[in-house]
Amino acid sequence: MQESPLQLVSAIGGQLGQLTRPNKDLLLRSLRQAASALSQMEPPSLHETSKKQEAAKNIEDATKPLRKSIIKNGLHKHGDKEVRLLVSICVSEVFRILAPEPPFEDKYLRDIFRLILSVFVELADATSPYFSKRVKILETVARCKCFVIMLDIDCPDLVLEMFKIFFSVVREHHQQSLFNDISSIMSDIVNEESSQSIIDVILQNLVKEGKNASAASNLAVSLIQQCEEKLEPFVCGFLTSCFLDGDVVQSELKESYHDITFKIFQCAPQMLLAVIPSLTQELQTDQVDVRIRAMNLTGKLLALPDHHVVQRYPNLFVEFLKRFSDKSAEVRVCALQCAKACYLANPSGTEAFEILNALEQRLLDFDDRVRMQAVIAASDITKSNMKFVPPKLISETSERLRDKKICVRKKALQKLIEVYRDYCNKCSEGHMTICDHFEHIPCKILMLCFDKDCKEFRYANMELVLAEELFPVHLSFEERTKHWIHLFYLFNPLHVKALNTILFQKHRFQTEMQLYLALRKEKEHSLEEMQKRIGISFTKMSSSFPDPSKTEECFHKLNQVRDNRIFNFLAGILDEKTFANAQTVRDKFLKMIGDKHPHLEFLRSLSSKCMCNIFSSEHVKCILDQLYTNSLGNKYIDASSIKLLLGVINIFPSFLRGSEEQFRRLLEKRDSLPDKLIEVFAKAGPHISVDFGDFYPFLERMCFVGSRAQAKYAVSAIASLSGSSQQFVFSELCKELVDSLHNGENLPTVLQSLGCISQHSVSAFETQNRDITSYIYEKIFKVESSDDLITDDEPLACSCSCKLKIYGLKMLVKSFLPYQRSQVTWKIDDLLDILSKMLEKNDAFSATKSSERDKAHIRLAAAKSVLKLSRRWNLHISSEVFCLTILMAKDTCSFVRRSFLDKTRKLLKERVIPSRYACVFAFSTSDCLKDLQDDSFKYMAEFIKDYSREAQIHQTSSEQGMAITDYPAYIVVFLIHVLAHSKDFPPEDCKDEQVYAQFCHPLFSMLQALVNTSIVNGDVDLVNDTVASLLCIFRAIKRADDAIDAQKTPKLHLLADMGISAVGALNQIGISSSRTRGLILLPSSLYRISLTKNSEEANLKCHTPLPFEQNFLGRIIDMFKYQISLPPSTLLKRKHQENKRPVIINTQLTATCKQDDVPISGANETHKDGPRKEISSRRSRRRVSPTDVGLVALPKKCSTVKKHVDIPSKLSEKNLEKQLSSGSSITLKVSPTDPEVVAQKLRKTTTCLNGIRASGSVTGEASKNSTAMFQEPCSSKDFCYKSEVMTGRRIKLLSPVDGCIYFGSVDSFNSRNNTHKIIYDNGDVELVCLDSESWEILNDGSLEREAISAKDSNSFSLQASLEETELTRASAGGRKPETLSKHETQKLCSRTFPLAGKAKKGLNVFGDTSVSELINIHEDGATRTRSRQTQLAS
Repeated sequence: MQESPLQLVSAIGGQLGQLTRPNKDLLLRSLRQAASALSQMEPPSLHETSKKQEAAKNIEDATKPLRKSIIKNGLHKHGDKEVRLLVSICVSEVFRILAPEPPFEDKYLRDIFRLILSVFVELADATSPYFSKRVKILETVARCKCFVIMLDIDCPDLVLEMFKIFFSVVREHHQQSLFNDISSIMSDIVNEESSQSIIDVILQNLVKEGKNASAASNLAVSLIQQCEEKLEPFVCGFLTSCFLDGDVVQSELKESYHDITFKIFQCAPQMLLAVIPSLTQELQTDQVDVRIRAMNLTGKLLALPDHHVVQRYPNLFVEFLKRFSDKSAEVRVCALQCAKACYLANPSGTEAFEILNALEQRLLDFDDRVRMQAVIAASDITKSNMKFVPPKLISETSERLRDKKICVRKKALQKLIEVYRDYCNKCSEGHMTICDHFEHIPCKILMLCFDKDCKEFRYANMELVLAEELFPVHLSFEERTKHWIHLFYLFNPLHVKALNTILFQKHRFQTEMQLYLALRKEKEHSLEEMQKRIGISFTKMSSSFPDPSKTEECFHKLNQVRDNRIFNFLAGILDEKTFANAQTVRDKFLKMIGDKHPHLEFLRSLSSKCMCNIFSSEHVKCILDQLYTNSLGNKYIDASSIKLLLGVINIFPSFLRGSEEQFRRLLEKRDSLPDKLIEVFAKAGPHISVDFGDFYPFLERMCFVGSRAQAKYAVSAIASLSGSSQQFVFSELCKELVDSLHNGENLPTVLQSLGCISQHSVSAFETQNRDITSYIYEKIFKVESSDDLITDDEPLACSCSCKLKIYGLKMLVKSFLPYQRSQVTWKIDDLLDILSKMLEKNDAFSATKSSERDKAHIRLAAAKSVLKLSRRWNLHISSEVFCLTILMAKDTCSFVRRSFLDKTRKLLKERVIPSRYACVFAFSTSDCLKDLQDDSFKYMAEFIKDYSREAQIHQTSSEQGMAITDYPAYIVVFLIHVLAHSKDFPPEDCKDEQVYAQFCHPLFSMLQALVNTSIVNGDVDLVNDTVASLLCIFRAIKRADDAIDAQKTPKLHLLADMGISAVGALNQIGISSSRTRGLILLPSSLYRISLTKNSEEANLKCHTPLPFEQNFLGRIIDMFKYQISLPPSTLLKRKHQENKRPVIINTQLTATCKQDDVPISGANETHKDGPRKEISSRRSRRRVSPTDVGLVALPKKCSTVKKHVDIPSKLSEKNLEKQLSSGSSITLKVSPTDPEVVAQKLRKTTTCLNGIRASGSVTGEASKNSTAMFQEPCSSKDFCYKSEVMTGRRIKLLSPVDGCIYFGSVDSFNSRNNTHKIIYDNGDVELVCLDSESWEILNDGSLEREAISAKDSNSFSLQASLEETELTRASAGGRKPETLSKHETQKLCSRTFPLAGKAKKGLNVFGDTSVSELINIHEDGATRTRSRQTQLAS
């Protein structure tokens, strides 16, 4: 009979108890039997207490031998792992059977529990063959809750060890039952009795990091959830202490209390009701690192879904929002890092709106790190919730592409490209429709092309962005085209310009690449010539890459490669106009060269450049399909599609090849044909294969019945398609158009067609020219205007007859502006006469009557016609027509002024008209309309900046230098002429300075802009040159006569004087030029040299000065300064004291010439009757040269000029210094005259030697027979030494403005900018660079002096042989004037002046800005010759 489990256990226990040293096999067999039997036993479950006690007694008796044998034989401490495992199984089963009573005495229980824990240590190894048995033990002890006994027997160390074991062995791959058993055991302990050590272990594992940390953390979470009530006091106490006073807390966990808080809040938020308010206080603490940690925790709490943190803790959320504007940038960055998660927690809630508002404000933060993080946060939020994100957020984020910091712009570009790609994908998938606010992203990206600070944003890099990064790789051409069409709807001119520049550079590179590949195949040229051409080609192509220098090296290395397959593949890629085919060829190419090719990266980039990867033939086909299938007739789609098509075809006209039939069908289908569509045809005509006969009837019809724009493009299309038959086609078409003209059919279109034909085919138009011109004069210009066809909704519109006159005028103008520089045989004089009448009398023929509105339109059309004709007929435009055109800026009609101003600006910006028309800007600055004033100043500044930069570039690249006529300052030559001939010039009896200041406002405004350093980006050197040029120009004008009306000459001189004074007033920072100007060439059509032999008599008779008071000019300038609101403190003035008269070196040499000589110099006037009121704050530094006055060539009758002097027409500064140091000079000897007359003329003449003044050193001796010689320029070392020891010395300085000497003391020396601080005797203070001034050291009141010349200045010699001439001379102390002897006077008037060069006989001295007449001076008078190029002696 089989034994019962109870009997079997008892028997095995007895056997084991009898064995003193049982072997392992016996133990294992016996323990297995016992474990099996025990597992079959169940604790008594009888309802009757007596029977239950009896059953329990039986079980206890049966298991007692086994329990004794385990303790007696020490089986619980056996060395074998398997034995201990079986013992643990038996023990656990005994615990289960005898529960709730412990099966062992208390003194043995500690070892028993340690035995079981040793088994649990191996639970981590799930692959062990004993794993299931260990799990069984765990399950058994968990069920009977026997580990609670450890608390009764006072074993806290074992409890703690057990917790650590469980946290260390639990794994994510364990089955849930095992996890539950462990959690049950631990929770039983915690619920029974908690301790701080146990809490610490739980919290440590709650935030544990590293391998297997997740399972331990989950176990801790489970414990917290099950024992929330027991743990709350411990946890809350610990966390509150950490929040309020973390320094007092000694626990290692205080460093992780934020993480603990977050973890607990996730699993048991109710536990932290008393803790979270402390977090709000922590957000307000002074410690930045604490606020950052608190922000991280708050952000994570707010990001928890379904926890409603904002509703539960509103104060916490309010404080969280405040941290977006925290005073610490690190805290603000931290807040932004939390923004995305917080927003996504509830994107539709009110708190999300507040978070977005705070985020938008940080996009404008003053710290670039914050702005960068705001861009990241805004982009991530946009990508995560693209459909519902506010458009304003996207717009503000896009604006960071214009951030002042490059790092922010780079990050914004990266993140916005990611946003736009996601947006394109969602649109292609149908989840979104095209939206303006997303399409503005590429618009803003294109504006980066104008960023000059960062090379990553250059056109070469932006090409890669458009080609490879902007759109998703697999986005179809149809989808890309839709986006491009919408982009062109949003584009402004700057966007179009940027895109066109990128496309143009790509096209230029591809063209140059094709030339290079063709050059490699040529064998006709020499090797040296070929290498030179290849090198030039490489330089051009390298400019299209981000790193041109490195790319050029790669090109040269590639050129050495012998494998022609590479170049054949590149040629194949270039020939493919479809992206798909080009991509296929490129893939084959890259596969052929392999991954190990030494030039792989360069060839990959090069092959990409050769591809049509921005636009291709596929795009053109998609655009045509869009236009053809636009059944709803969406106007904006049509307009944008055509703009896109035209933009692509303008640069890549061959892309239309293959779509000719599709294009033809489109033309036939469209009822109302857009003008630009015909323009596309005209652009692509030479590059497509079409039958001219198929399209000519359509184009011919457009020339007769189309709009004016359609007619224009139709004629262009005919010219591009007709080929060799162009002459015949246009001749026939012209005849038919003339017939239509006489029939009066659709005259605006017919006139447009005829005008365009005259530009394309001069010979075809010539046969009909007389007939056409006669018709326009008789049938159009002489017709009276009428107002009956003007609609009320067009207040600025003109009558139909007026429009017809304007169209006729435009046709006549076009006939004189043929393409390809074709020669026109008919004369332009009649047209210019008509334009003059239109400008002056508002109509071409006085017999016709027109309304004021029509007259305004006619004047505007005439002025614009003059501008257009000036491109090629500038020499033929008279001074009268020019003045009338410029004065259109003062027209009585505001829309005329606006239109003319904008048109002038456009043509000047395109460099298609002479720069003298920029005078329009000056006149518009005094406009009565504020917006016109503002735009005038803006356009003027733009003109000065652009033309100055262009002139500097040309000067740098030109070996001979740059003519002054190429600089913006030269337009004052024309501006003064227009003012002098203006009907509004104040009358001679006018003595109101306000009237003169108002009249001269255009001149003053122009001068103010020219000397404004901010306009030219702070280029002080450029402004120095401008100041020098202006002074030279004004002095030259003062010595010239008006070529149109001699009676206007005094007005010219008065305006020149005003200009000189205005430059001095504006030159408030003491700018002066160290570079001399060459000959100032004045346009001979406007200015001339006086032909009267007795120039002084001529001045008295013809050039009667205007009756002004002595200080009238000064009051005008003061009024001007008041108008421009210059601070008085910035205008340095030198006011002479009444008892101190300066020593005057009178440089008026004209009095020493014969009466039939002309004056050679003239600038500022030295007044004898009163002190000079004002001079510039810094004296203009001039080399001794006649170039300053702009007039150096003299008649032969003047015997004072030695013939060895030669002045080159153009001379660089470097060569100028070289010639000056060589001592080239011109000596002016005075013929004998009466000393009394000499002195009188010296005092009376209004021209002095400012034009040929020395800016070097001046020396002289007071003794009778001495000769003053100046030293050579001293070295920089010597001058530096002398500059330092000059402090405290008294000196006298020669002013190059008025030729006067001023006395003062050197107060200090600034070695940084090489300037001395001079305190003059009259109290004025000035900073002066003495190395470019004429000055002397005064030693103990004597005239013993030490001369120092600048190394870039001319040497200035005075041959003193003074005779019996009275000159005024005052000492520094202000003593009375001394009377010099006649011998001294003659010596003073016999001076040697080294020039900037040598003067040639018969040198041209006047020039215009373009093609001008120059005056050639000979003995018998001045004759005019024409020159195609302006000359300037530097």
